[in-house]
Amino acid sequence: MTAAVAVFALVYAGMVLGRIPWLAIDRTGIALLGALALIALREVTPEAAWASVDVPTISLLFGLMIVSAQFRLGGFYTEVSRRAGAADASPPALLGLVMACAGALSALLTNDIVCLAMTPPLIDACARRRLNPVPFLLGLACAANIGSAATLIGNPQNMLIGEALDLSFARYTLEAAPAVAGTMAVAWIILCRLYRTAWQADSPAGYSEPVPFDRLQTMKALTALGIVLLAFVFSPWPRDVVALGMAGLLLLSRRMHSRETLGLVDWHLLVLFIGLFVVNAAFEASGAMDALFGVLRDSGVDLSRPYVLFAVAAMLSNIVSNVPAVMLLLPASDYSGAGAVLALSSTLAGNLIIVGSIANIIVVEQARARGIVISWREHARAGVPITLATLALAATWLALLHAAR
Repeated sequence: MTAAVAVFALVYAGMVLGRIPWLAIDRTGIALLGALALIALREVTPEAAWASVDVPTISLLFGLMIVSAQFRLGGFYTEVSRRAGAADASPPALLGLVMACAGALSALLTNDIVCLAMTPPLIDACARRRLNPVPFLLGLACAANIGSAATLIGNPQNMLIGEALDLSFARYTLEAAPAVAGTMAVAWIILCRLYRTAWQADSPAGYSEPVPFDRLQTMKALTALGIVLLAFVFSPWPRDVVALGMAGLLLLSRRMHSRETLGLVDWHLLVLFIGLFVVNAAFEASGAMDALFGVLRDSGVDLSRPYVLFAVAAMLSNIVSNVPAVMLLLPASDYSGAGAVLALSSTLAGNLIIVGSIANIIVVEQARARGIVISWREHARAGVPITLATLALAATWLALLHAAR
């Protein structure tokens, strides 16, 4: 028990820091090392470690990554970004268009991949129009985070919540969509206010090499996504089986080499999930998880109350990141309505600071590579008010839903 608790504490300390001092290791490596340490210390057997992994969640993640890879290889994201950037619109209207596209795509194709694919062409569009790219890049990251909360496949933590709590895809979307639409509008208003006198600026010279648009491959991807969504809503088949089945069909291609497609899978994220599943299972088996929740209840922090869970999830997501936070809180979220509470709060909280979500980090790092610096202070100037306002709006909506039940 002592070893399991120690490993758990060290792993989550690593989640907070994002690395181990003096070592070139990130959160994924830390989670994997924690799982390996538990096996080496005989706190869990290899068989028990494998059994602790939530295979449906990993399968769903992997399958949808293959679907997203098909869109990316077909040049779909680049084409959407190019057309949005070329629209004859004022800067505020263009920002709204970019955010609407990013939010809609993130709801269905995972926010991290949307940010990875849309950032370079968006920077190019700003450079051509001599626009300040910062508000548009911040809008992209914020909208990707917010939009991803609309469905159970928009981001990794929502996939985990949906699978672990066996939530209905359609019902969750109906509950979350109004909050997402409202918070998207709030984020747009705040960004427009902040940058109302700073739309124009010379962007760095040089353009990225766009992925050529392939209409046939894009139609193939859209058909695949449509079938997957219809199966999620109307069929009794498990979502992970549907996603894996479609991934297998997409890999049967005469033009897209499987090595290219598999190269776009986020293997690091999958390993992070696997490592944390093992670490959390060992911690729970030791009895420490129940003891921790008991201490919280005695201190007045009762996670069975939706508003308490909402606040804790939002705060914890900015301390250890949203995926580890959700994994930690899931054992206390097995009551009606908890899924939407956990999904919305952990996702919207990701806009607070740069490290609050992987989507933020992707946008900031890709912008830096092109000579555009978005500092912590610059991000927080928009991220803090957007996060506070959107969390308040989402909490109000969830309270109304809870009262109507």
